Order: sequence, then C-alpha cells, then structure tokens
Amino acid sequence: MAISKERDGELVQGDLGMKTPPIVPQQEWEATHQRLLVKEKAFTRSRDALAAERRRMPWMAVEKKYEFDGPKGKVGLLDLFEGRRQLIVYRAFFEPGVFGWPEHACRGCSLGADQVAHLAHLNVRDTTLAYASRAPQADIARLKARMGWEMPWYTITDSFDVDFGVDQWHGHNVFFRDGERVFRTYFINNRGDEAMGTIWSYLDVTPLGRQETWEDSLEGYPQTPPYKWWNWHDNYVAETSPDPKWVDIQIDPEGAASRRRAAEAKG
Repeated sequence: MAISKERDGELVQGDLGMKTPPIVPQQEWEATHQRLLVKEKAFTRSRDALAAERRRMPWMAVEKKYEFDGPKGKVGLLDLFEGRRQLIVYRAFFEPGVFGWPEHACRGCSLGADQVAHLAHLNVRDTTLAYASRAPQADIARLKARMGWEMPWYTITDSFDVDFGVDQWHGHNVFFRDGERVFRTYFINNRGDEAMGTIWSYLDVTPLGRQETWEDSLEGYPQTPPYKWWNWHDNYVAETSPDPKWVDIQIDPEGAASRRRAAEAKG
C-alpha cells in the first residue's frame, strides 16, 4: 500500500483506494483532538453513571438448583463461585452442531475467549469468571489446551441455558452469592458481549463494580483506593499491597519519575 507524500507543497495521494480525512498541520490536529477529547471524557462519565445505575438494579433470587459437569465431577451453581461472592457465567457455543465442532468452538465465542484478561486481577476483587457449554468435559479440556485458554469451563446438563436466556445465543449472566443464597443481578448479550474481556468490563457489570473509592455505589459496598490494589498477576497475596514504588508510579507518574532521577543523581 503506497503512502501519501508531500511534494513541493502539494499532497500526492497514494494508492489507498479510499477517501481519507484531511491532512493538517500539528497545531490544527491537536486542536481537533482536544475538542473530541471533551466528548470522550463526557462519554466516560456517562459510562460510569450507567455502571452506578446498574449496581442499583434489583436482584432476582435463583431458587432452582442447577448441576454442571466440571473437571472434577458434578458441581452446582454455588460451586462455580469458587468461594467468591460474585460470578460471571458466559455461555459459549461448543457442542455438536456448532460450526467448527469438534476441533473448534463458535468463531465468535472463540474470539471472545481470546480477549479474556488474566483472571487473577478479577479474582482478587472477589469475582469469578466461568464459561459454560454443552460439550462434554473431555472435549472442553482438549479445546482449552489447543487454544491456550485458562478460564474454568463447565458442561451444562440441565435447563440453565434456557432459564437464563442463552439457549439460542451467547451472553454473560452475573450472579451474587450471600452465603448459600444466589441472586441473578445482571445480563448482557448481543453487541454488549463484544466489549467484554478486560478486567474493567467484567467488574463494571457486577453488583460491586470495581470496588474503588471514586465509584458511586450503595452504602456499605467494599471500596479501596484506586491503583493501590493493582498488582502483578503472580504477586497477589492476601492482606498485602504492591511494592510502594509501584503504587507511587501509578498515583503520581511525573512526580515518581522526578524522585527517581533525583535519587539516581545522588548516586
């Protein structure tokens, strides 16, 4: 693909084969970017407000008992929480009749699985992500090994998919556990599923949210200062915090850089 060049002050179009936006000097580009940034910041605040409203949605009690096949045998919905309070279950299409079977799961579900971030960051916020399909466990284990996926993945054995709106299409169901009681708190599917994969996208659909002090949450919800709980995925230990130098860099990157240079100057 040829690149546009500027020759004697005249723009020479390359071989793009498409209409492009105007080419402008840096000052004009920066001014345009700043105007758009205002709208992007407004969008971010709107998204935060929507997440706050989502945290205030009523809950639905899950009275029916569901059973899944897991790597170690039969388990119930409570077991999928793995002892945590929040659970997100994604219904992935991997079963006889799905395009790609038995070598692959649904192409869209597989693309989504490739986007899943490291689960340690989600787990430390008292949240578990699990996948569920109708494929037998042996096929699921084989697929996970082939594709390099690490998320827990269970076999649906009853009406779970029908009852929670994912029998004919994909979707994320969100649940909260209070002791032995389970509640459905949210559901997202269709194009909403496209954005899932980052730790933030998962936490933003949970009833507790990101659990950071800046969030607008109900009274009594667990919250900690932003950044301070962030850590390397292999370094999360109960009741510990990241190295203070790491926290310093995250909270005040410019100041941290200045302090580092000053320390290096002192030798």
